[in-house]
Amino acid sequence: MPISAAPLSLRSLSAFLAVGALCTLVQYGAMGLLVLAGMPAVAASATGFAGSAGLNYALNRRATFGSDRPHRSAMPRFVAVALMGLLLNTLLLTLLTGAGLAVIPAQLLTTTGVIAWNYCIHGAWTFRRR
Repeated sequence: MPISAAPLSLRSLSAFLAVGALCTLVQYGAMGLLVLAGMPAVAASATGFAGSAGLNYALNRRATFGSDRPHRSAMPRFVAVALMGLLLNTLLLTLLTGAGLAVIPAQLLTTTGVIAWNYCIHGAWTFRRR
């Protein structure tokens, strides 16, 4: 089945997870360095999340969804979804750490929720072929 016929498929999910793993490494690496430098965990996570967004856009647009949507249309959508993901990341991490969960497990659970959100919305809206 061509990419355009199945934006939400096992193939696109696999690619999305691979791109996400790379971007998560970027986020976690930045978060770890910032926490070691004394920044609070939630702020460090949000900073790392924002820093991996450009790489995430480029790779998901091409490698995951094979989108033909012009940048002028896809990029604002991506930014809107990324900002919602950032808000979701921040809220979930705040709630989980506030409930007493350690930072690493809390961030792993948070990341899982944000991944599910991003895949569904990007496939159905952000990078949906015209």
